[in-house]
Amino acid sequence: MTEVMRTAWGNPSAQHAQGAAGRVHLEIARKRMLAALGDRDGIGDIVWTSGCTEADALGVLGAARAPGRERGAIVLTTIEHPAVSAAVIGLGDRMIVHVAPDANGVIDPEAIADASTGASVVAIVMVQNEIGTVQPVAAIASAVRRRVPDCHIHVDAAQAFGKVAIDVTTLGVDSIAIAGHKLHAPKGTGALWLRKGATLAPLWVGGGQQGGLRGGTLDAPGAAGLGIAAERAVAALVTARTTWLELAQAVCARLTERGVRFRQLVPDHRRSPHILALGFPGVPASALRTVLSSRGVYVSTGSSCAERDSKPSAVLAAIELPADVGMCRLSFGLDTTAADVTTATEILADVALELVKSA
Repeated sequence: MTEVMRTAWGNPSAQHAQGAAGRVHLEIARKRMLAALGDRDGIGDIVWTSGCTEADALGVLGAARAPGRERGAIVLTTIEHPAVSAAVIGLGDRMIVHVAPDANGVIDPEAIADASTGASVVAIVMVQNEIGTVQPVAAIASAVRRRVPDCHIHVDAAQAFGKVAIDVTTLGVDSIAIAGHKLHAPKGTGALWLRKGATLAPLWVGGGQQGGLRGGTLDAPGAAGLGIAAERAVAALVTARTTWLELAQAVCARLTERGVRFRQLVPDHRRSPHILALGFPGVPASALRTVLSSRGVYVSTGSSCAERDSKPSAVLAAIELPADVGMCRLSFGLDTTAADVTTATEILADVALELVKSA
């Protein structure tokens, strides 16, 4: 990114040499992103965004407002990230149909297909951000296509890209939203993979950049950083998956040894390996988060948005987690070490036991 800022600082849309230099880096980043997504045949393209929230808005609202889709219903799950669930409120009187998951947070493909009759857009979160459930996206897309062949299917892959294998040639979806900061790319970078032939209405008009889909001067350094981060994350995925599963097993084993009462909210075969969601009976989630933070361990106890606004988690309500079970999410990254996890687990055990005693 530093090299791009030093040598290609011009506006990539400009027709001078500096603009051309910026376009070269954007093209390199685009190819890296497509390769990381498994788009070997060029069935789609990349729209650069400011993050996954914008990419979700473009994928869902853009599809819902596209010519021919202005009246159909919008189908989404009850465990979507607010980037999707809150965005559709802006569609006014459009019918919004919600599909609930099972106790593990998994959506039944036939249930969402049944709900899609008369729909123009279906939105699915590939890996649920709070509990880590991996959705059967290919099966869902196939079931929806049998009912509504021309429905636009959008996927929020913020927590999936670089964490689980993604091959756009077999998923059967129309758009995929990506978050840069989940891949160790800079915050404020993101992308939307869009199948060629899929139509979207832009969220705003401007200078016509990116085929008119997203006006505004392109961030060549940010795209370069995202492209490299995506390439590295996918290359490391097989090894990282094994490491993350081992780290999660170590956490659960040590908590059990320490006599901590807990439950793993999603079984290993249903979750993304980098997210371990645990429930602690009799432990208030807010107290758990606060005390852990004071001791240098930073966990989530729901969606970051829900935490900030002190609202109950719609996701935890959807899986019917009892109110007296405090939930925390442990997330592993490419740079997480066994030593990090050992230290954090001991502190987590200490705090959980202390809070149960004081309850």
